[in-house]
Amino acid sequence: MPQFTHHAPGTFSWPELATTDQKGAVAFYRSLFGWTVNDQPIGPNDMYSLLQLNGSDVGAAYTMREDERKMNIPPHWNNYVTVASADDAAAKAKELGATLIEEPFDVMGAGRMALLADPAGATLCVWEARDAIGAGRVNEPGALTWNELHTTDLDGAGAFYGALFGWTTEPMPTGDGPPYHVISNSGRSNGGITATQPGEPPNWVPYFAVSSVDDALSEANEGGGATLVGPIPMPQGRIAVLRDPQGAVFALWEGTLDD
Repeated sequence: MPQFTHHAPGTFSWPELATTDQKGAVAFYRSLFGWTVNDQPIGPNDMYSLLQLNGSDVGAAYTMREDERKMNIPPHWNNYVTVASADDAAAKAKELGATLIEEPFDVMGAGRMALLADPAGATLCVWEARDAIGAGRVNEPGALTWNELHTTDLDGAGAFYGALFGWTTEPMPTGDGPPYHVISNSGRSNGGITATQPGEPPNWVPYFAVSSVDDALSEANEGGGATLVGPIPMPQGRIAVLRDPQGAVFALWEGTLDD
């Protein structure tokens, strides 16, 4: 796959792991996806681990702040959507009923971002690119390929994100399975929305492409992860949902990939 030089507004562009054991988590994902790591200092004692595939940044990991831990926030993946203006997106989200967890701020020369919780409580980051566009590779083994919202209000989520990013949603036939709405951004599939499971809080889950779900599950379980769901056959491939050794949830996709 070619390297990406930009991401269109409304596109998922960056997965970022917030964890309690940065060294252990990075080792787990390196073994699973074949990533290399470029650690960048972000303070006297902290590093921002840029996760790379074939020389391109495809994600990052950092150690959760003490205030996050005191709030009992578990390790998790942050999901970023590119926007033309972080300030405008944050203001619009607030008008639509979102809670701004972090007001827009500059990330040095890399870009400008904000962190919000949608009306149902799922958190999402918006990213205004400057020097850093986000992931240099997507939709190939070892890279981000899909983002899925688990929510208590499918219709409300579709309306909120449609007004915020211009997304459209379309219900997908699921038979006796849970409802599933496919997100489109400017005519391109951009993720999905489904219902939360009992006891599950609203959240966004990143999917990473793999050549073999079975091989990846075996590697993940040997590395201390846990399979939560799957493998499940889908019309164009197979999926599985996992929890890493520190507790962050993510998913795998084996099958057809977009360009």
